[in-house]
Amino acid sequence: MKVLLVYPAFPDTFWSFKHALKFVSRKSTAPPLGLLTIASMLPEDWELQLIDMSVNNLKDESLEWADMVLISAMQIQRESVLGVIERCKSYDLTIVAGGPLFTAYSSDFLETDIDHFVLNDGEATLPRFLEDWQNGIPQRVYSDSAMPSLKNTPVPRWDLVNLRRYAEVNIQYSRGCPYNCDFCDIGILFGRKIRTKSKEQIIAELDSLYSSKWKGNVFFVDDNFIGNKPKLKRDLLPALHTWQKRHGFPFTFSTEASIDLADDAELRSLMIVCGFTSVFIGIETVNEDSLQECNKLHNKNRDTLECVRIIHESGMMVKGGFIVGFDNDKKSIFETLENFIQESGIVTAMVGLLHAPRGTSLYERLINENRILGDSSGNNTDSSINFVPKMELSELIEGYKKLNREIYSPKEYYQRVRQFLLDFHPLRLRIKPLLGWKDISAFLKTLFVLGIVEEERRYYWNLLFWTIRKRPSLFAHAVTLSIYGFHFRKVFEL
Repeated sequence: MKVLLVYPAFPDTFWSFKHALKFVSRKSTAPPLGLLTIASMLPEDWELQLIDMSVNNLKDESLEWADMVLISAMQIQRESVLGVIERCKSYDLTIVAGGPLFTAYSSDFLETDIDHFVLNDGEATLPRFLEDWQNGIPQRVYSDSAMPSLKNTPVPRWDLVNLRRYAEVNIQYSRGCPYNCDFCDIGILFGRKIRTKSKEQIIAELDSLYSSKWKGNVFFVDDNFIGNKPKLKRDLLPALHTWQKRHGFPFTFSTEASIDLADDAELRSLMIVCGFTSVFIGIETVNEDSLQECNKLHNKNRDTLECVRIIHESGMMVKGGFIVGFDNDKKSIFETLENFIQESGIVTAMVGLLHAPRGTSLYERLINENRILGDSSGNNTDSSINFVPKMELSELIEGYKKLNREIYSPKEYYQRVRQFLLDFHPLRLRIKPLLGWKDISAFLKTLFVLGIVEEERRYYWNLLFWTIRKRPSLFAHAVTLSIYGFHFRKVFEL
């Protein structure tokens, strides 16, 4: 079999970092981990090609070469998915689809030209499909609600992509989240019980990346990396530290976690000595009534500002997720969030409109209240909303747009960068700090684009000179965050 694995294109979004990637000569943030893992589970005698459409075009010669196409995608890639299906069918290829989009919305695609659906966790459903395929009796749909162990999940096939086209790489330690926020579909897709790989599996993945000559950031895509704190502290983090020390700290790590990371000094310390430098945290809101409404109870009754400062001071940068559009949100929420974001020094603040993904408890509640307008776009920063809000819609949309314009205006953004750099105290782990040509090239590009061409140039130069005087060791961070700000402003100009 000649199998083409296709990852459809992403639109330009907050997390695409499209405008920032140009500075570092990269095409996409990270390779498609799901497809690379699935590739390792396919028969060894099958020939494989992988096309990440955010990096390479899907060319006719690849479709002419293939016998079968495997597609994986998320909701935000739906438009690209439909185009891929149409092109593949014009070549009379067998189309097999899986991943979050098709698992959550499989009923939407039953009338399309997709031949087989391999849904839920691939460890459970892909072997059944492959066995039936080899026996000549493949079924249309393979699904399994059981949440399988990850002990047999293989090392991804990094050789199928050019890692130099990406800004970072992804690996996964765990699936699931112990919390039950009503707007989140993670519990539906992966369960609320944390399933983890063994430390030996993660070390094998790091060995594979190291052998592939990767050096840079490795993002743990776990929806809540600290979901099983005792096992993390007992097994994985000590193993990570040993590996990093043995290899001279070639990687930095980042991940996603819940706000209670601020409550555990031992856990933070272990993560930091391993090389974790940033963490995305779903803060959502500082409105206690809205936290109660969405069942994000672990964020209630705490000094969130102090939690962020604790994490910053310990040496990890907080990237924050925020949501507006809860039933309990008043008109004052926009100013309240703006003040919090500025004071916290959260530079990467993703403020999105509340969406109700299909299958979530929020979606079911709004269905019962006759307030659902359609499906979520999968992009909560595109000024769309898929339900009737309690706040006047025009006020919500305008308040949301104004909030993003304010926090990413050069004045507020660069002020926030300064606040972060004052609070941030990273641990130096590298034996020899690495400064490659891509870093030098990126800096030179910022001097021209941000320092001369763009209207923010006054703020850019002020930040650089301020950093040299106040926090010279964080000069590279200042440059990087300037690039981020350029991307965010471009996104919210759309």
